[in-house]
Amino acid sequence: MTLACLILAGEAVFSLPFHVLRFFRATTLEVFGFSNTQLGDSFAVYGVTAMISYFFGGPLADRFSARKMIATSLIATGLGGFYMATIPGFVGTTILFGYWGVTTILFLWAALMRATRQWGGAAEQGRAFGMLDGGRGLAAAVMASLAVVLFGLFLPYETAAITAAERLAALRSVIYFYTFTTLLAGVLALIAIPESRRDRTSTPGNPLPAVANVIRTPTVWAQAIIVVCAYCAYKGLDNYSLYAVEVLQMSELGAAQFTASATYIRLFAAIGAGLLADRFTARHTIGGLYVVLTVSYVLLAVSTPAAGLVGIIYANLLVTFAATYGLRGIYFALLEETRVPSHTTGTAVGVISVVGFTPEIFFASIAGRILDYSPGVAGHQNFFVFLAGIAVVGVGAALVLGRMVGRQHQPDASLTLAGVRPCASQQEESP
Repeated sequence: MTLACLILAGEAVFSLPFHVLRFFRATTLEVFGFSNTQLGDSFAVYGVTAMISYFFGGPLADRFSARKMIATSLIATGLGGFYMATIPGFVGTTILFGYWGVTTILFLWAALMRATRQWGGAAEQGRAFGMLDGGRGLAAAVMASLAVVLFGLFLPYETAAITAAERLAALRSVIYFYTFTTLLAGVLALIAIPESRRDRTSTPGNPLPAVANVIRTPTVWAQAIIVVCAYCAYKGLDNYSLYAVEVLQMSELGAAQFTASATYIRLFAAIGAGLLADRFTARHTIGGLYVVLTVSYVLLAVSTPAAGLVGIIYANLLVTFAATYGLRGIYFALLEETRVPSHTTGTAVGVISVVGFTPEIFFASIAGRILDYSPGVAGHQNFFVFLAGIAVVGVGAALVLGRMVGRQHQPDASLTLAGVRPCASQQEESP
């Protein structure tokens, strides 16, 4: 029950700021009257406030009740949905995204990661984080599918037949659906997430020494770069529904159905990546997934429907969904491989997230400018070239982290080969 509630909370909290744009992007642009650049610039404020919240949320997660923090996050986020439904202008939307950057991150993110690491134990970190993200993927897919059905009740299938009033009613129905789902998840968090003895007896202390120790750890920075590249790939999925409309010539409803259906891949991709990470290590699995992403992005950058390559396009779109969701499922499983102390998990997650989720600040603005500079097929091809370059950086970061971890584990390996289980004193005395 607790894990199921964590899964629902971990996805519902991001449904308003993310799902509406991801699955209904073309309709959102029409209703709000924004260009891709304006929407990207507005969302960038979310990234700024989220970065600040990641930093302060990490130490909070090591000290205070996860149950209360998560419930507060969900309820505060859900209340913002009522304002979104009024269809505010550019300034109002920008302020709303800034507000959501605080409510979705400060009280929830690090607490969620800490609880998942504790649940998985030392031997099954890949499986634990894979199940969390895979479960979140299933929750996202179910919510998106229900939202698409609701969306379709107000909207004709053919784009040319849609009136402005129908488009507005359809989008509002989706916003209200996600609003009440988020509020419900907040109530369930208060009921189903237990308040552990450690949570009840923890007292606030000075978090600066723990933050300083984490910042001085090189593997933390390598892991942060891995998260940056993975999150860029994830943010790239936000433009797929627009790609389906402008390049694949789908209707707005058809594009929403396609991207919502593809979200079901996340369940299998995240759990599968978690099992591979437990079998072959998370760092090796991550490196392989980045290689797959690089190849797929390059193929998408050179493929067009006019060239008769529709099948290749669809196949590679689905591959990028799977690889991206696989990366999201396991990049925090690296915490155990890099030997981050369990009592500083929240702080480490906070520091890694401050760097790793910086795409919230810059990615949407850059993507919007790329798409607006060359409207149509050319803009989307340039966008995939941009993503391919980021995936190459991810490959390099995984290789660097692998060497760092290899040096950390080298004494253990030599003792294991000799048939001796290392203890703390042996590790310290080994050359």
